[in-house]
Amino acid sequence: MTGRDPHESGRVATPLELLFDLAFVAAFGIAGNQMAHLLAEGHVGAAIGGFSFGLFAITWAWVNFTWFASAFDTDDWFFRLTTMVQMVGVVVLALGLGDVFHSLDEGHSIDNRVMVAGYVVMRVAMLTQWLRLAAQSPEHRGTALLYVRGIAVAQVGWVILAVLHLDLLPTLAIAGVLYLVELGGPVLAERRGGTPWHPHHVAERYGLLVIISLGEGVLGTIAAVQPIITEQGWSDDAIVLVTAGVVLTFGMWWSYFAAPFADLLHARKSSAFAFGYLHIVVFAAIAAVGAGLHVAAYVIEGEAHVGFGEAVRAVAVPVAIFLVAYFAIYSIMTRRLDAFHVLLLAIAMGILVLAVVLTGTGTPFALDILLVAAAPWVVVVGFETVGHRHAAEHLAALR
Repeated sequence: MTGRDPHESGRVATPLELLFDLAFVAAFGIAGNQMAHLLAEGHVGAAIGGFSFGLFAITWAWVNFTWFASAFDTDDWFFRLTTMVQMVGVVVLALGLGDVFHSLDEGHSIDNRVMVAGYVVMRVAMLTQWLRLAAQSPEHRGTALLYVRGIAVAQVGWVILAVLHLDLLPTLAIAGVLYLVELGGPVLAERRGGTPWHPHHVAERYGLLVIISLGEGVLGTIAAVQPIITEQGWSDDAIVLVTAGVVLTFGMWWSYFAAPFADLLHARKSSAFAFGYLHIVVFAAIAAVGAGLHVAAYVIEGEAHVGFGEAVRAVAVPVAIFLVAYFAIYSIMTRRLDAFHVLLLAIAMGILVLAVVLTGTGTPFALDILLVAAAPWVVVVGFETVGHRHAAEHLAALR
């Protein structure tokens, strides 16, 4: 384990990485279902809190594995078995998400013991990989040991927090400090000496997790609409929801992959942390869109304590967060704020605001949810007509 060539030709995701990603399908699905259930009950605070807490743990573990594998993947027996241990941790973490949501709904504390157990399993396996690197690569030894220290300190903190089982506010305060340790560790370590990650490989890996996140929205919608069809048949609202879910998912996919993130990351490696960290918001927003569609299905089925207005907001808000985070990443990577992109974002946000406002005026649910689904298509049309030329100019300037 001495480091891979960051300019390796034809570098793509390995079968092991694709298998590893499958464990996150379950984690995203459980987090989305738990959030949808609480939103349908009208418990917005607990839904957002539990979802944020769980999604950070899920995506942060994935991010760490992805960048390490891009730089040091040996694909030997030790690397494979360590990856398997991390997958076990993902599954345990996913199974503990229900306790987190339930405890937040009760409002006294956060029962994160099972979730932390799974998270620590993943992170200790990652720590083992860094220790192996420190032992086998003198060139990267200093950087690897800094990663080890950061991971170890954070995991000790999470275990102590889970064991103490403090009230909600002290738990959130300590968790905030631990988040800083988790996020700050790689920044300090990379300053010691950069790791040889592959820009196009990293961008592909992030794109694959975007697709997984989008897939959860499709699967969640199908699973939620199926009982409606079984009990009520194909109602107009059910047909519209399925259509809007597919249109919205496709629009978000198209808009995301319209941006040449791989080329941008290759041209400006210094934007790696902005690219890597802000994508956590992108992943969470996409998964939350699926949860919002699930809430709409609950409302149609008559199993929710909220109405169509809340359901539309549950979809519109994460779509807005996705678009803002998407353009923020692009602007930081290109080091410019493109006026045309600002216009596209403003139009898309205006459509989302219009959809939310109309829900309070008695307009049909079909119109409101289809407006939400149309928002990403503003970006799609913009990039396909004019934006691709802007992207080419931005890349040329960086080069």
